[in-house]
Amino acid sequence: MGASLSGLSEGANGGSAAGGGPGLGDIPESCVACVFMYLTPPEICNLARLNRAFRGAASSDSVWEAKLPPNYQDLLDLVLPERYRNLSKKDIFALLSRPVPFDDGNKEVWLDRVTGRVCMSISAKGMAITGIEDRRYWNWIPTEESRFHVVAYLQQIWWFEVDGVVKFPFPADIYTISFRLHLGRFAKRLGRRVCSFEHNHGWEIQPVRFELSTSDGQQASCEFCLDETNHDDANGNHKRGCWIEYKVGEFIVRDSEPASEVKFSMKQIDCTHSKGGLCVDSVYIIPSNLRERKRRGIWK
Repeated sequence: MGASLSGLSEGANGGSAAGGGPGLGDIPESCVACVFMYLTPPEICNLARLNRAFRGAASSDSVWEAKLPPNYQDLLDLVLPERYRNLSKKDIFALLSRPVPFDDGNKEVWLDRVTGRVCMSISAKGMAITGIEDRRYWNWIPTEESRFHVVAYLQQIWWFEVDGVVKFPFPADIYTISFRLHLGRFAKRLGRRVCSFEHNHGWEIQPVRFELSTSDGQQASCEFCLDETNHDDANGNHKRGCWIEYKVGEFIVRDSEPASEVKFSMKQIDCTHSKGGLCVDSVYIIPSNLRERKRRGIWK
């Protein structure tokens, strides 16, 4: 098939292929644009290299407007006007497929490059963390392992509670909220990643409770034990030393107007024991089936 496709495209710029038969260059640009409506952005960009008609169709505003969410202007409102003024719809898609920071850089929103659906991440700095100002309990650790380049590290505390809220015009979809956490303090030594578990304690005694609620009355909750000692082995607990995303639950958005307000939290407030040795990175709000694609290793 590769050979036949190559043959069809040989005469693309001149109209017909070698031998007098029809070539890809004979297909009207408007017809190519209609086909592109059914393809993903990466597929469109790959086909744009075939010939002039395909390149023209791949730059069509009508094609790329169909790939943008209906309320993409709400995302553009977070960007300085001079960055998107006079841009084509293709360039707007490219701009919004990169993280767009807001709320003093503590939140980011972007479009999935394959589906054009809206994703969001919220930094630990964008949440309310009990005791965060007291360095006896918490520290901020700079790291390249976070998209926000910093995580909150808990040394020890009795009342553990992290709360967050976001109000945003999410497009209609089903979204999953998850916390990204790490047991143990990590660092780089001599170019190698190492983890210290000296402060890890208390998470095996009681589970952490995760909750979410929305402005239209949706609620979800669950509990996870962050440190399962019955799975310990010679190398430590299998949950230690790696980033784990804990799914809080799902919520449904039926319309981007009015903007959805979503509250989320995780807490372990049994004050009979202390707990520590936990890194809190961020919260992800991602369309639910995109999260499953990410777990399968094909996240874009």
